[in-house]
Amino acid sequence: MGTDKQPPLKVYWQPGCSSCLKTKEFLIANGMNFESINVLENERGFRELEAFGVKLVPIVARGSDWANGAVFRDVARVAGFEWAGHDMLSPPDMLDRINGILGGARRFAAQIPEDILDTMLPGRPRSYRQLAYHIFNIPDVFLDHLEHDAPYTYEALISILPDDMASKQDLLDYGERVQSRLNDWWETAGRETDFSRDGDVYYGDVTLHEVLERTGWHSGQHTRQLMLTLEKLGIVPDRPLLDDAFAGLPMPNEVWDNETTFD
Repeated sequence: MGTDKQPPLKVYWQPGCSSCLKTKEFLIANGMNFESINVLENERGFRELEAFGVKLVPIVARGSDWANGAVFRDVARVAGFEWAGHDMLSPPDMLDRINGILGGARRFAAQIPEDILDTMLPGRPRSYRQLAYHIFNIPDVFLDHLEHDAPYTYEALISILPDDMASKQDLLDYGERVQSRLNDWWETAGRETDFSRDGDVYYGDVTLHEVLERTGWHSGQHTRQLMLTLEKLGIVPDRPLLDDAFAGLPMPNEVWDNETTFD
C-alpha cells in the first residue's frame, strides 16, 4: 500500500471506455484510492499523458511510473500491491462466448433506427453506428493480427468507420463477415494455435490467450452498452444477452461507467 510520501495514484480515463471502467473497478476492489482524471474534461490530464509519451487511456500512474490499465499485473505493480491473477476460460469456451456476443450485437444493431445511427453517445465522441462497428472490429483486428501479422495497435482499435460503411445494412453485413471469419479461422488454424505464446500487442506483455480473452470481454462490454442504448431509446433488445452469455469473462460491474451516467 502507499505511504504519505508517495506521489498520488492517478487513473486517466474517458466515459464509455470499457478498459477504463474495468481498471477503476479493479483498483477499487483492491482497496486503492486514486485521483480520477477524465481526459475529455480535464486538459491537464492530456498534458500529463503527453509527459509520459502516450496519447491513450486507460493509464495508471504514480509519479513518473505508469502502466497501461489493460494489464492488471502492471497496474498492481504501479499501485503497490500484489495480484495473483485470475482463472481464464479455455480458448474453445472463449470462442463460444464471442460467438454469442457477436450474434447479440448483430441483433441489437439491426434494431437501431437508421435515421438515428449517427446520434452521439453521452459524454463521448462516438456514435451508435461507431459503437456497433467497434464491437465487430475488435475481433477483426485480432484476426488481422494472427492471419496477416498486422500490428495490434491502439490506433487500429479506435475503429474509424470506413467510407463504405454508409448504411445500416453495410454495418450488419460487416458484422456477419467478421463472425464468419472468426469461425473459419477457428476451424482451420485456431484449434492448433499456441495460445501461451506472446500476444505481441501494444498495451503490454501478455499471452495470446489473454488477448483472446480481452477480445471477448471488450466486445462483450460494448455489446452491453448497445443493449443499454436500445433501452434508453425505448426499444426492447431482441433476445437480450443475460449474465450467462458472459460467464467466465472478466466483465466490468457497470455497463457505462462508475462515475458518469449514460444519461
